[in-house]
Amino acid sequence: MHNRREFISRVSETMAAVLISPLNIACSTEPHLLPKKIKISGVSANFEREPLIRPFGFKGGYMSEIWQSIAYMQSESGNHSIGLCSQSVLWSDASVFAAHSESGGNSLMYAMTERAMQMINGQSFVSPVELLDSLYPEIYEYGKKITANPALRKTFALNALVGPDNAAWILFAKENNIKTFDNLIPSAYKPALSHRHNKVAGIPLMAYTIPIDEIKTAIDQGYFFMKIKIGQPGTQEEMLEKDKARLSAIHQAIGNVNTSYSKNGKLPYYFDANGRYESKNTLLRLLDHAKKIGVLDQIAIIEEPFPEEAEIDVHDIPVRLAADESAHTVEDAMRRIEMGYKAIALKAIAKTLSMTMKIAQAAYEKEIPCFCADLTVNPILIEWNKNVAARLASFPGIGNLGLVESNGHQNYKNWGTMKSYHPRKDGRWIDVRKGVYELDKDFYDSAGGIFDPMPHYEQMFKPY
Repeated sequence: MHNRREFISRVSETMAAVLISPLNIACSTEPHLLPKKIKISGVSANFEREPLIRPFGFKGGYMSEIWQSIAYMQSESGNHSIGLCSQSVLWSDASVFAAHSESGGNSLMYAMTERAMQMINGQSFVSPVELLDSLYPEIYEYGKKITANPALRKTFALNALVGPDNAAWILFAKENNIKTFDNLIPSAYKPALSHRHNKVAGIPLMAYTIPIDEIKTAIDQGYFFMKIKIGQPGTQEEMLEKDKARLSAIHQAIGNVNTSYSKNGKLPYYFDANGRYESKNTLLRLLDHAKKIGVLDQIAIIEEPFPEEAEIDVHDIPVRLAADESAHTVEDAMRRIEMGYKAIALKAIAKTLSMTMKIAQAAYEKEIPCFCADLTVNPILIEWNKNVAARLASFPGIGNLGLVESNGHQNYKNWGTMKSYHPRKDGRWIDVRKGVYELDKDFYDSAGGIFDPMPHYEQMFKPY
């Protein structure tokens, strides 16, 4: 494991790289100025446990609560910031989830967040991207040690770093007088994030346990692009039969509904297998069934069909496949594109904003479309995802709008209370209206409220 002296050395090296390379300079309200060097004088962390309405099933497992971790940092100048994170042990590494109690797995991820904050304390940074690059290697190694899992997935460490990364971005904005998300985006990543949609489709999640009637209700409410979990528990044959039956039932219920947002006028289907299909043949059998019942041309995306370690070439799959958790880093995302994946699910709220911007730009340069997927996050974190989705190019086959999955309202028991913590909870763009988030001038001027103080979380910490 790297010691503290080595960490300080890495931070110094990456700060120097920022000062040397204009591509890495994060934009300020006066782009010709170099960003400030920020010294951290105090840190803290905390968490809340939020129960779910019902067990939330995917990857063959179920979770009953989601921990919300909160990272606090204060600079030598007196500015402070708070970064939020919704932890998902099951999504980020199902083997850790299976090896521990639900609380135990969450505790391990939170310990990694705490470790990151202690590493940051007393250090200086210029760019949040470079700060993450310096933190990540040691936090990943620390995670392997405390989970006793040498094959720990990289996303487990990235999920743990979302709060610290967000706090670093907010502190960076304060120190450099940045007021908008556009001015927060480093110049190197602006090409991928140059759009300004006035609408972003809200994508609800239909997990294994969601009744068909609730899916029909969502359509009646105006939703037109839905994420449907496949890869149900059981053997591969049991899973396939369950998925075929689920697909048939859903299509029978909503297959004849039309929408003006898709080019073919039909509802686009978005399936997420979370790596449950162990072979290409099994997936092709599902697609044969989809073709048989007339669904194939409505499948816009199948996300993560295969286990990451399977390394299956997918160029011959007749639908668009998207990489999500297997695209841990920009290098991993590029590997997936080489294998034939034709979309990337971005998760600023699960893999950090810093890593997400890198992946978005790399995909843009390869002409691979991106969209924003959820991690069942809290209302404030949705705004981080929404800010990214609003600036991505429109997804193929869909009208002039971004795509962002948001399913917290479907799953949190105390969603109304959680929404009350949002500093701009009355904004017109907070809730989905007839299937879309309507993004007005207020949204863009305020970046969805991500720069605003959050009293509920502020009261957890005392200034240093």
